[in-house]
Amino acid sequence: MAVPRVARDLIQVAETTTTFTLRNRLAIDIGGTFTDVVLESGDAQFARKVLTSHVQPADAVLRGIQELFSEQDIAPDSISLVLHGTTLATNAIIERRGAKTALLTTEGHRDVLAMAFENRFEQYDVNIERPEPLIPRNLRIPIHERMSAEGNALRLLDEESVNQAIDTLRRENVESVAIGFLHSFTNSAHEEAVATDVASALPNVAVSLSSQVCPEIREYERFSTTCANAYVLPLMSAYLNDLANRLEALGIRCPFLVMTSNGGLTTLATAVKFPIRLVESGPAGGAVLAAWKARELGVTEALSFDMGGTTAKICMIEGGAPLRSRSFEVDRRYRFKKGSGLPVRIPVIEMVEIGAGGGSIARVDQLKRIRVGPESAGSEPGPACYGLGGELPTVTDADTVMGRLEAARFAEGQMALDLDAGKQAIASNLLSDSDANPRDAARAIAEVVDENMASAARGHASEWGKTVAGRVLIAYGGAAPLHATRLLSKLNCDYALIPVGAGVGSALGFLRSPIAYEVVLSKYMRLSTYDRDDIERVIELMHAEAETVMSEAVSELDVQVSATAYMRYVGQGYEISVPLDLDNLSLDHLRLAFETAYESLYGRLLPKSDIEVMSWTLTLATETENPTRLDSTNDTAQYDDVCREQPLVELDKESVARCIDRENLKPGHYVLGPALISERHTTTLIPTGFEMLVNSAHDLIVRRCVS
Repeated sequence: MAVPRVARDLIQVAETTTTFTLRNRLAIDIGGTFTDVVLESGDAQFARKVLTSHVQPADAVLRGIQELFSEQDIAPDSISLVLHGTTLATNAIIERRGAKTALLTTEGHRDVLAMAFENRFEQYDVNIERPEPLIPRNLRIPIHERMSAEGNALRLLDEESVNQAIDTLRRENVESVAIGFLHSFTNSAHEEAVATDVASALPNVAVSLSSQVCPEIREYERFSTTCANAYVLPLMSAYLNDLANRLEALGIRCPFLVMTSNGGLTTLATAVKFPIRLVESGPAGGAVLAAWKARELGVTEALSFDMGGTTAKICMIEGGAPLRSRSFEVDRRYRFKKGSGLPVRIPVIEMVEIGAGGGSIARVDQLKRIRVGPESAGSEPGPACYGLGGELPTVTDADTVMGRLEAARFAEGQMALDLDAGKQAIASNLLSDSDANPRDAARAIAEVVDENMASAARGHASEWGKTVAGRVLIAYGGAAPLHATRLLSKLNCDYALIPVGAGVGSALGFLRSPIAYEVVLSKYMRLSTYDRDDIERVIELMHAEAETVMSEAVSELDVQVSATAYMRYVGQGYEISVPLDLDNLSLDHLRLAFETAYESLYGRLLPKSDIEVMSWTLTLATETENPTRLDSTNDTAQYDDVCREQPLVELDKESVARCIDRENLKPGHYVLGPALISERHTTTLIPTGFEMLVNSAHDLIVRRCVS
C-alpha cells in the first residue's frame, strides 16, 4: 500500500477529542530549586516562582497555581490547556533515585551495559570516571532466545528461563523491568511474549520494551535508553498521574500536555509510558523561547543561556531554530566531556547542561582552589542567604555579598535575603584568614562559575564544529541575567538579550511550543537494492503510530508532516540525517538528498561507494505562529528618573549601582552601567563599561559601551 496522500501535505487529525479554545493557559516548569507557573490570559502573562517541593513536587505546583488564581481572580474551570515540563527525570537519574530495576536480555549479552562503547573518552587519564550502569549485574538477567538481524528466530524463546527470571524479580522485590533483546527492533515477538508473562505474574511491576522505547539499531544505546526509561517510569508515572488528579480536583478539567526533550508537547499517556523522553523537557522550553526571540530579532546565530537554581543549560541556535539530535548523554561525569555519560537515544534539542546554578555550592579543594558545583543546595535547605537553614556558600550567596541582588525586590519581597548569613557561609567555609574579605571570595566564586559556563559553551560549540564568538547571547532563568555580561565578555558574543519574563523563560517557551510526536524505526536498506514500496510501507506505519498519539491531544488543528532518513556510505560507522521529501521518494531524489547533505558536512563525496539507510523518523507537529520581525529604528532616550542606589562589588573595583524597576522602562530607554534592573523573578546586572537598551518588544539589549 502506498503512503497516504494525506501524509504529503498538511493533514487534520481525526476528530476524537473535544475542540478547545485557547483562552487561559497554564505553563508549569519544575526545576531543582524553583517551580515556575505562568498563566497566559489572552495577550497578558502572569507568573509565580515558588521553591520546589522535592518530596511531593505537585505541592509547589498547586501552591503557585492557587496564588495566581487568587491574585488574578481566575476560575479553575476557565483554564483551557495545561502545559508541563520538568527536570525530575534527569535529576532522578543523576542522583540515582529511581526504582529498583532489572534488565531481561538475550543470554550472553547481560554485560552490554557495563562494556558500553569499549573506548576511552580521555585517552591519557588513567583515572577517568564513567557512570555506573543504572542496573547492577545481579539484576541483569539472561533469557534463552535469539533473533537474527533479519528478524528470524535463531533460538526459540525458552519459557523456563523466563519463569526463572520472574522468580528472581519477585525475590528481589524489583519495581520496574526493562526488556531488551538482540535485534528486537526487527522482530519484537519475544519481547512482547516475555512482557505478557511478567505483567501476568507481577501486575504491579512496570515494564519497558526496547522495541517500543527505542526501536533502533545499536544494542548498547537501545538497552541504555530502555533501562533509563524503566528506572524513572514508576517515579514519573506516579508524579504525573498525581499532578493530573490534583489539577482535576482543583477544578482544572482540560487537556494536559507534557513537554518533551525535542521541544514538542505530547499527551500525558505518552509521557507516562515513555518518561525518558522528558529528560530535558524543562530546558527544551527555554531553547524554544530563545529560538523564537532569535527569529524575532532576525538573528541567524544565537546562543541560549539558561541559568537556574541548580544547573546552567547552553544551546546553539542556528537559523532561528535550536540544534537537534537523536542522542543525548545524561550525567556526564568527566568535565562534561562527550562519552562520559549515560547515552539515551531520543529526539532531543542538543544542549550542554552543567552543575552551575544559583544554588551551586562553592568549596576549597586539596590544591586550595575554589571550586563551584556540581553539588547544589537546591530548595532544601537552599543558599545560606535564603535563611532556610543552608550553611554552605553558594553562587547566590556570592551574588548577594557582591550587591547584585536587591533585598527589597528579591522574590517579589516574599523572601528576605540575609546578607550576614551569606557572608558567614563564605567566611567560615572558604576563608582561613580571619582578616580576609568575604567580598574577594565572592568575586572568586562568581568568576569560577562564569568560567565553568563559558568553558562548557566553547566545548559544546567545538563538538559541532562551530564557534560562539559574534553570536547573540539570549539569557533567561532566575540567575542568567546576573551572569550574562561576564559570559558575553568571555565568549566574545555580540550582545545579550534578556527577554520579558526571563526569570520564567522555560515555562514561557512551553507556550510557544508545537504539539508534536516523533516515531523512529530501523529499517535497513541499500540504495543499490532500493524498494520504494517497502519505504512507503515504513512511512505509512510510522505515520499511523504518530497519528494515534496526536489524535489524543488535538482536534481540528493543522498538522505538518516531516520525515528523515539516517544514511551513510557502506563501511562507515556513523550516519547523517537527510530530510525526506514525502512527495518524491524516488531513488534518484533520495541519493541526491544524501549527497547534498554529505557534501555540506564533509566537503566531498565518495562516488563509487554504495549508500545505506539505517533508520527512518517521521514527525507530526502542529503549526506554530512565527514572530513578527522587530523594528530596530526606535528613538532612544537615557533613563534619568530618580533611582535607588546600592553598593556593588565589580570584578576589579567597587562602585555604586543605580537600581531600576524593569516595569518602569519603556522602548527606547537606555541605561549606562553600573546598574541593576530588578523585576519580579530575576535581576539583570549592567556592569561598568556596559549599557542597556530597551527594544520595541520590551526586551533588554545589553552590550559593551562604544568608546
